[in-house]
Amino acid sequence: MKDADAAAGPPGALPPDPLPPGAQPPALAAALAAFERHLRSERSLSPHTVRAYAGDIASLLGYASDQGVGTLEELGVAELRGWLAVQHESGAARATLARRGAAARAFTAFAHRRGWLATDPGPQLGTLKTRRTLPHVLPQKEIAGVLTGLDKSARQASAALVPPGQPGAPGQRTEAEAAVVLRDSAVLELLYATGIRVSELCGLDAGHLDQGRRTVRVRGKGDKERTVPVGVPALRAVIRWLDAGRPALATAVSGSALFLGVRGGRLDPRTTRRIVHERLREAGTTRDSGPHGIRHSTATHLLEGGADLRAVQEILGHSSPATTQIYTHVSIDRLKSSYRQAHPRA
Repeated sequence: MKDADAAAGPPGALPPDPLPPGAQPPALAAALAAFERHLRSERSLSPHTVRAYAGDIASLLGYASDQGVGTLEELGVAELRGWLAVQHESGAARATLARRGAAARAFTAFAHRRGWLATDPGPQLGTLKTRRTLPHVLPQKEIAGVLTGLDKSARQASAALVPPGQPGAPGQRTEAEAAVVLRDSAVLELLYATGIRVSELCGLDAGHLDQGRRTVRVRGKGDKERTVPVGVPALRAVIRWLDAGRPALATAVSGSALFLGVRGGRLDPRTTRRIVHERLREAGTTRDSGPHGIRHSTATHLLEGGADLRAVQEILGHSSPATTQIYTHVSIDRLKSSYRQAHPRA
């Protein structure tokens, strides 16, 4: 057995620099990098999901390193549970803990398949059940009012365009200003008509819209593609944007992107969220909402109108009907509320 002096190295050698708290030894860092590549390339998860999972596992491996784990084969259920306990004590929400537990199980399963772990400790971790909260849904009349107001603004913007080479008169708009109004109207109309995610909307190319069939081709989570119907008002708003708005913002960097930012690049999710929040706030909606709130509203309004749950699942791009099932609870709650208000013996 080697004594402490022998383990420290030859006489006169400097001891190895200690790792900073939360950092991973090289073996753990290499495993994290491989897991991130696996999520991105093999599972085709969205950049947001990859960042979230990679961040969770970086935190886990940093904690394990602080506990003395130097190689992946030393990682066990004790480290997994200890890491989650620290998250819980720091005030992490149940949904956050559930996601981090899922990330840990995905990582240990990946490491076991690669032969880096002799046994997979993930299944011993268990699954934390979350309290699913019902999403906020905009009333049908309210969203209709928002979209009608945006349509009116878009028509006025088109009519008030400044002719090229002429100074703008009071009440007129520059091409860029009018284009933004046309774009915002098309964005909200398409979000509500299709229920697509904000990332899916920003990833659309102009060629993904089939005007004749009134559909749009969407690439969703897991790189899965689906075709979603588009209503007439939304199609009209998008065509108006393509004909009169997009050319005013398009530049050499625009490529085939359907929606553009003010500098001509592809519209990004952060800007889209800001647009939706601002437009709904300007319209005076009862509660602030964003693109995901519009997606919730689309699903609920479809079910309230008699749409089949399976059809709504296909439109939303859910891999499991259980995910879509939450919207039936929203509809039932609204039905019960109406019953209590209207029935004399409720």
